[in-house]
Amino acid sequence: MLNFLEGTAPAGSSGGGGGLIIMLVVMLGVFYFFMIRPENKRKKEAEQIRSSVKNGDKITTIGGIVGTVVDVKEDRFVIETSADQVRVELMKWALSTNESAAERAAAEVKKAKEEKAKKMAEKRAKKNK
Repeated sequence: MLNFLEGTAPAGSSGGGGGLIIMLVVMLGVFYFFMIRPENKRKKEAEQIRSSVKNGDKITTIGGIVGTVVDVKEDRFVIETSADQVRVELMKWALSTNESAAERAAAEVKKAKEEKAKKMAEKRAKKNK
């Protein structure tokens, strides 16, 4: 049963270790595509969000603080959190979401869909003439 660990094959088998190596390679490939790659994508997206913060953005921190960005520095930003104009300086790594950037991205997607629909309508109109 544990013959593959000892390096010997049971009597009557061909004794190749190629199947074991192939199985290991397949398992490593699956591990990479389902675990490592998605995590790297998430890290890259988070870094992009943090580097694209600008004045006026509405953000939420990992601690749940919601506010508007009033100043951006190299590795920090200052947010205004309430009507009392309370200002808090935070590190960029504490940024969780940027609602303003998400709204801009959604608007761009909507605009692109509208343009695509308009082009399709123009094509259909030309085709029907």
